[in-house]
Amino acid sequence: MEGGSFGAGRAGSALDPVSFAKRPQTVLRVVSWVFSIAVFGPIVNEGYVNSESGPELRCVFNGNAGACRFGVTLGLGAFLACAAFLFLDLRFQQISSVRDRRRAVLLDLGFSALWSFLWFVGFCFLTNQWQRTAPGPGTKQAGDAARAAIAFSFFSILSWVALTVKALQRFRLGTDMSLFATEQLGTGAGQAYPGYPVGSGVEDTETYQSPPFTETLDTSTKGYQVPAY
Repeated sequence: MEGGSFGAGRAGSALDPVSFAKRPQTVLRVVSWVFSIAVFGPIVNEGYVNSESGPELRCVFNGNAGACRFGVTLGLGAFLACAAFLFLDLRFQQISSVRDRRRAVLLDLGFSALWSFLWFVGFCFLTNQWQRTAPGPGTKQAGDAARAAIAFSFFSILSWVALTVKALQRFRLGTDMSLFATEQLGTGAGQAYPGYPVGSGVEDTETYQSPPFTETLDTSTKGYQVPAY
């Protein structure tokens, strides 16, 4: 955006809700937010099945409790992060400091890249544990939930990689320094400074005034006598 900083306009300018909702970054955050629910929701609700050897519950992913905890942690982290960054996007245009804007974009870039990598690890981990899971009544009952968590883990990789790319683009936009130049100068470059008044070079005799104190010099020699020698 021309005259802006890191993809946003001048601080304090009005935000258009319609244009904000149509932004690709906003759409990606909402989609990632939905994907995160589709990952940790099925695991929490149906990811634990009854064990054949006892009444205790075990994780549907090969009985590995770490796999369920990892999936739930990834999903909840992405859920909270999407909500937080969506709020930050709403307030981003109100941030007047260029340094604070840069920090916000760097935070978005770093977190999105990290979560893209973690989603890849989670997808591989859940897929591997599901392939090792022995068939049984509990596995058949929770199979749809496990496959849904794996599928949306893969979709989350794509959405968070896209968020990383968008954050990188915002960071490369940087700051338009002409914004600060125009604010500090306040006047156009072609506007001249007021000069000195130009006179005709000839003094008007009517404007000449005599000194305030005048002395009348008596140049006559009346009463003056030459001394006799």
